[in-house]
Amino acid sequence: MTTSEFDAYRPPEKPRRRFGRRPGGRRRHGNLGTQPGGDGTREVPMVPDAEFVSYYGKPVVKPPPWEWPVALYLFVGGVAGGSGVIAAGAQLAGLDTLRRNARLGAMTAVGISGAALVADLGRPERFYNMLRTFKITSPMSVGSWILTGFSSGMGVAVANEVDRISGNRLPIGPVRPVLRAVEGPAGIGAGVFGPPLAGYTAALLSNTAVPTWNGAYKHLPFVFASSASLASGGLAMVTTPTSQTRPARTLAAIGCAADLVATKVMERQMDPVLVEPLHHGTPGKLLRWSERLVVAGGIGTLFAGRSRAVAVASGLALMTASAFTRFGVFEAGLESAKDPRYTIEPQKRRLAARRAAGITGDSITTA
Repeated sequence: MTTSEFDAYRPPEKPRRRFGRRPGGRRRHGNLGTQPGGDGTREVPMVPDAEFVSYYGKPVVKPPPWEWPVALYLFVGGVAGGSGVIAAGAQLAGLDTLRRNARLGAMTAVGISGAALVADLGRPERFYNMLRTFKITSPMSVGSWILTGFSSGMGVAVANEVDRISGNRLPIGPVRPVLRAVEGPAGIGAGVFGPPLAGYTAALLSNTAVPTWNGAYKHLPFVFASSASLASGGLAMVTTPTSQTRPARTLAAIGCAADLVATKVMERQMDPVLVEPLHHGTPGKLLRWSERLVVAGGIGTLFAGRSRAVAVASGLALMTASAFTRFGVFEAGLESAKDPRYTIEPQKRRLAARRAAGITGDSITTA
């Protein structure tokens, strides 16, 4: 039951006698529904204001049973994908040190990513089971194949790097010429899989019914892609001498600008209610600090070519900012699923918009 504007007011009535004694000594009782001593114009609502509650106090949308390993997977997946792009570019530009460090960083991130994914799945064989089929409509299925393709190409490239670091002393014998022959195509292939690896996790989140994630489905991939760019660029700035990091610094600077713009556009295009979890509590703190670190790291990137210390500090700031973005968005989505308000209010607004547009004959809106 709900209240209406007529519950609190009644038309004026003729003045009535106050409480008193009737002839014969009997007391007169007030009208039902009015306050004692009132004349009927101060009637109070009999039904309380509606609140956003659900059956037995349970959320309308069940929060996903994901914990911090999934948020870590989101972050290191972006680092791996961006580093794969940097490694492919360095391979084409002949920057050997940058290529080597980017490949090693990408493979390390992929290893952490796989461990976090298996930790969330519970059993390693579940990841293998996801590779038994390919379903284009499933972000998890597509993402599993992207991760596999990237890891395969990067694994071949890293094997060559490790062999060169050891002075060609690995006991691989006749396999060495084969590795050298496929190194170039494998490195470029990993670079091709890099952007999808960096951004597919946004589709993985927004394809759920979690209110804040779903409400950001149009722009969250751009936020994650730009976040991966500044994180991978920051990693290269930390691990590689400044004489070879110009491509990485350029990618990081572009990522900083894109991250700030994409985040603001995403929030403006979302339902105002669904933006609230991004600004409140722990997610709000993480995202505010992420923005500050992006600005600081971006400014430092402009001067990182002149100072190794500035490059390292800026790179660490950018990597931390990227991690805060991923963890902040992740936590905001979980919080939005716990409160029925974030599910009900946007639904009511969308329903009102459809009715205002004259759409009343479908399965969602009735006349």
